[in-house]
Amino acid sequence: MRQFYNVLLNTLVANVTTSYLWFALTFWVYLETRSVLATAFIGGSYMLLVAILSLVFGTIVDHNKKKVVMMASTIITFVAYAIAGIMFLLFPEDQLINWKSGVFWLFSGIILIGGVVENMRNIALSTTVTLLVPKDRRDKANGMVGTVQGVAFMVTSVFSGLSIGLLGMGWTLAIAITLTGVALLHLVFVSIPEKSIAHDPELQNKKIDIRGSLNAIHAIPGLFALIIFTTFNNFVGGSYIALMDPYGLTLFSVELWGIVLGITSTGFILGGLAIAKFGLGKNPIRTLLFVNIAIAILGMLFIIREFWLLYAVGIFVFMCLMPAAEAAEQTIIQRVVPFNRQGRVFGFAQSIESAASPITAFMIGPIAEFWIIPYMNGDAGKTQLGWLLGDGEARGIALILFVTGLITLIFVIAAFTTKSYRLLSTYYAKS
Repeated sequence: MRQFYNVLLNTLVANVTTSYLWFALTFWVYLETRSVLATAFIGGSYMLLVAILSLVFGTIVDHNKKKVVMMASTIITFVAYAIAGIMFLLFPEDQLINWKSGVFWLFSGIILIGGVVENMRNIALSTTVTLLVPKDRRDKANGMVGTVQGVAFMVTSVFSGLSIGLLGMGWTLAIAITLTGVALLHLVFVSIPEKSIAHDPELQNKKIDIRGSLNAIHAIPGLFALIIFTTFNNFVGGSYIALMDPYGLTLFSVELWGIVLGITSTGFILGGLAIAKFGLGKNPIRTLLFVNIAIAILGMLFIIREFWLLYAVGIFVFMCLMPAAEAAEQTIIQRVVPFNRQGRVFGFAQSIESAASPITAFMIGPIAEFWIIPYMNGDAGKTQLGWLLGDGEARGIALILFVTGLITLIFVIAAFTTKSYRLLSTYYAKS
């Protein structure tokens, strides 16, 4: 467990860096352009890259020792952030922030690549839990991973807003480059005991092993349905990627919005600590569905009125629930899938689950900016839906989030009645 704690510490530093620059980029773009469309495209592009590359990442994880994978990921992130820093020095800021120019997308894309590669490290971390932690403690270990992610989110939420508001994008990039270098240096001294690579005969020298991933998934009754369920959640969750920050920045200044995110993200830490202490129960599949019911109801209520306290409390409760949802899927795969195939299964799951979000984000951005927001700001929208959503500048965004929560609630309740839910629950109990 000592080695596992060292890996967690290094992951904390790496996640802080990636989240810090990612949040800062989103804040910077929205404040400079005031375009929901621009933030939707950035969020969607990130998830699209994750979807495309996760299949490759999963195969790389299965084909190499886990520390080698983590080192490679951190080096690529460091190089990407360094290139972005050089671009910031070479191009005038008004050209970098013009989201209709190629320079803007090149600059943003390089930063996004540095963040996307971090997902290869996260896949390796999931398999490292299997490698280092006894199976009866993995749900609690995944809770600790959630706590680390919560700490990273809290720190970066506060400092990203303050950094953009007080220092600007240039110094924010400099800090991210420095922190990435610290994480890389620390990782050199972290030990992950892995005597040899657990080779899968089907893997050989394949760069992408979709067949091996599908074979491993289909061998587990109900596992593919679990991935489809999470994919649907991400499909409706794409609206949150596109709209949560614009909604928050309508209610708060950028500095205060970062502080609000930092305070509410303590819920992520508390949720992770609760799982680390109590676990997920005998049936993590059931826990996952109940958590998603709560998230769906929350999504319908925390924007029902344009009131900053309601929104902040809603985000806090949401953060408390998220570690359970994340840890449940991780724990299920770690138990039912053989270790030598886990990288590809985690990569495949991440790929198709992530593919759903950019589809929604790319659709929601234009729909929100050109149709729903003007409609809700007009007399017709206020007359027809004012009784439900009240008054305010961001009622169009609120309408989208309300409908998203309602669709999710219906889907999760239906999932309880499926044969796949019963089969996977039984298989997990017998594993």
